[in-house]
Amino acid sequence: MKKVCHITTVHPARDNRIFYKECKSLAKAGFDVKLVVVNGQSFTEDGVEVIGVPCQYSGRLQRFLKASKPAYLKALEMDAEVYHFHDPEFLPYAAKLVRKGKKVIYDVHEDLPRQLLSKHWIPKVIRSLISLFVERWEDKHTRKMTHIVTATVFISDRFHKQNQHVTSIKNYPVLHIYDPEILWDQKRDEVCYVGSIAKVRGISELIEAMALCDDEVRLNLAGKFVPPEFKKELEQKPGWKQVNEIGFADREKVAVLLQRSFAGIVTLHPVINYLDALPVKMFEYMAAGIPVIASDFPLWRQIMDDAGCGICVDPMDPESVSKAIAQIRANPAEAELMGRNGRKAVIEKYNWEIEEKKLVDLYQNLLQS
Repeated sequence: MKKVCHITTVHPARDNRIFYKECKSLAKAGFDVKLVVVNGQSFTEDGVEVIGVPCQYSGRLQRFLKASKPAYLKALEMDAEVYHFHDPEFLPYAAKLVRKGKKVIYDVHEDLPRQLLSKHWIPKVIRSLISLFVERWEDKHTRKMTHIVTATVFISDRFHKQNQHVTSIKNYPVLHIYDPEILWDQKRDEVCYVGSIAKVRGISELIEAMALCDDEVRLNLAGKFVPPEFKKELEQKPGWKQVNEIGFADREKVAVLLQRSFAGIVTLHPVINYLDALPVKMFEYMAAGIPVIASDFPLWRQIMDDAGCGICVDPMDPESVSKAIAQIRANPAEAELMGRNGRKAVIEKYNWEIEEKKLVDLYQNLLQS
């Protein structure tokens, strides 16, 4: 049995992409899978052994400087044939693994340099400079990796300039999580947003849109506030009285929220790192059989129009968002058709089962080379 080791210094042990999708898929395919997680709990589930590594730090800079070394030392103990890591701060230690003759995969979840341009914790005057530095630093190290896995084709195109061994494995939903029976007559007067609750994700405009909806319509808001004090700003808005604050929701709770909601919202701001992103929540809404209200970005509109599964709106305009909510609510037959169209599209092409095969094939080819 071939031993593989995934490594994360940032993500939780039960990360959706890392643990539930990639690690469990590899274990199911017959690999001996270890997952090293900084400050995570140790446990074994479905053939995946999770190994928590303690590390004391305070803040992002200390994490960047301190967390990778203990993860690297623990990973070395695994003596795996393939190492697969998920955080850019681990790149220098990944290069050490390559020098030791190991096959090393860098899993790029986000377009980091573009992502940094909208980070609230970086002063605006230096964001461009930091973005440029990080891109050059990341490019330098990725040339040395055995293989690069990316969450979107757009990110793949960037890394093809540095390394010819790049595969896009998209973060599409796992089909079996979602109830195949869509019971539209059991829907409530609720829409939902699931994910990080941040200004750049259009949450301020969404709350303002709720104030323009009928009083009976409520928003299931699930996720963590980023930063935490953003919650106070939202609570001052008139639309907050129509919010069901859910907090963090695990996969099972999210499935229940989607089952009772008549639409899912993903109205991210038109910042550069979102325009070509493939937000997993969009496809999870589709998998759950509910219409999607999404930002009117060219890529997203193409997906939505091809599937016939929702409405694109101006994410910066609360009235545009509220009108879409009202349209779907007022036309349940049309809404149900949108939901069924979305689920059909996920079954046919936007699902993890397709991406899983690409991942397993990649590992088998790496180990044979």
